[in-house]
Amino acid sequence: KITSMILSGSGGMLWPAILLTALTCLLLGMEVPTTAAYVICVSVAGPALTDLGLSQLQTHLFVFWFALLSTITPPVCGAVFIAAGMVQENWLKVAWKAMALGVGLYMIPLAMISTPDLIELASNPTSAILAMVKTGVATTLVGYGFIAPGSWLIRIIKIVAGLVILVYPMTF
Repeated sequence: KITSMILSGSGGMLWPAILLTALTCLLLGMEVPTTAAYVICVSVAGPALTDLGLSQLQTHLFVFWFALLSTITPPVCGAVFIAAGMVQENWLKVAWKAMALGVGLYMIPLAMISTPDLIELASNPTSAILAMVKTGVATTLVGYGFIAPGSWLIRIIKIVAGLVILVYPMTF
C-alpha cells in the first residue's frame, strides 16, 4: 500500500516520489537496527522508485541512506538522545543542530538521483569525479547557508543556489 500511496501522491512524477520516499524511509527507519531499517524501507518504498525508472542501485542506495538518517531526525533520533544526555542539553536543540550540521547527508542521496554519474566511478571515472565536485559545491553552499553566520539574505541565497546546483541535471 505504501508503494501505491507514494506513486499516487506524487502523480507519477519522480521528484515528488523521491521526497515522499525519503519521508517514508525516515519514518520507517526510526530506531530500528540498520539492517532491519533497510529491509523494511526497500520492501515498502523501493518499488515506487523502480517503477518510476530509477536503476536498482540508485533505489537501494537512496532507501538505505534515508533509512539510516532516521538516527538524527526527530522525533525518535536515538543518537541525538544519547548525545543530549551526555552534555545535559535539551534533546530538541541537539536534534536541530545535528540536522543543520548533517544537512549534506540529506542531500547526497538526492545527488545520486539527479546525477547518476556520481555512482558510476568504475565505468565512467571522469564523469563521476565531476559529479562529486558538483555535489561537493552544492552541499558546501547549503551547509554554509545553514550553519555559517551572516545575514539571512546571503544564507538563503547560498541554500537556494546549492539546491539548484544539486538537482539540476548535468551530463558530463
